[in-house]
Amino acid sequence: MSTNIYEVIRTPRVSEKTARLQEVSNQYVFEVATTATKADVKAAVEQIFDVKVEAVNVVNVKGKQKGFRSRPGRRSDWRKAYVKLAEGQAIDVTAKA
Repeated sequence: MSTNIYEVIRTPRVSEKTARLQEVSNQYVFEVATTATKADVKAAVEQIFDVKVEAVNVVNVKGKQKGFRSRPGRRSDWRKAYVKLAEGQAIDVTAKA
């Protein structure tokens, strides 16, 4: 596992789709390190937020081709994790640090 749990979990992803996931199935979405495994993500979320994680699914997201000052550019690839919490558990992803 990575030495620092804050290197594993980069940031929560907040959108209409992730808000619906939170309400319907108690799942939260985080941007994670590209080298992070499901076990790394589970351990990091449980330590940081003091919750019980039921399941973790990870997805590699390919970067988009975009124009940058009339030149073709490419956004970086990144990895996101869908974290399902146990019944009755919750994370406040809108809290300010």
